[in-house]
Amino acid sequence: MTERKPPGVPFESWVDKQIRDAERRGEFTQLPGAGKPLPAGTDTSYDELWWIKQKMAREGLSVLPPTLALRKEAEDALAAAYAAPSERIARKIVTDVNVKIRDMMFKPPPGPPLGMKPYDVEEVARQWRERRTAADADTATDRDAGTDTSNGSPV
Repeated sequence: MTERKPPGVPFESWVDKQIRDAERRGEFTQLPGAGKPLPAGTDTSYDELWWIKQKMAREGLSVLPPTLALRKEAEDALAAAYAAPSERIARKIVTDVNVKIRDMMFKPPPGPPLGMKPYDVEEVARQWRERRTAADADTATDRDAGTDTSNGSPV
């Protein structure tokens, strides 16, 4: 394809002729991937951030809007508070996440609305005590019945 476009010939028809001639000569028959489907994830639309998206997919990363990330963090914090080894730690976890929730409530959200309010620390602490009491009662019942609570097998 070293020849130049002749004057007066439209560029598109000249390129089409070059491609037809190369096909006739068989220059496209031994290309890598010839006759195979396009690789997964190949999109025909142009996206200038395609390489970032592929890198994030390879690395298993995701990016959430700040409000959704905080919502997820708050749910995880509540679960961690219920599983905390002491009431003091449960209160600290809930208090820390409440600070973040309040900050987000009083800022205009950059993404979808948060739709949350801070947790009631006293209510979480009360539920933590109830769960702990119930778990201790189950452990005592299992111990009295002669089973090991760690794996449910007889002692």
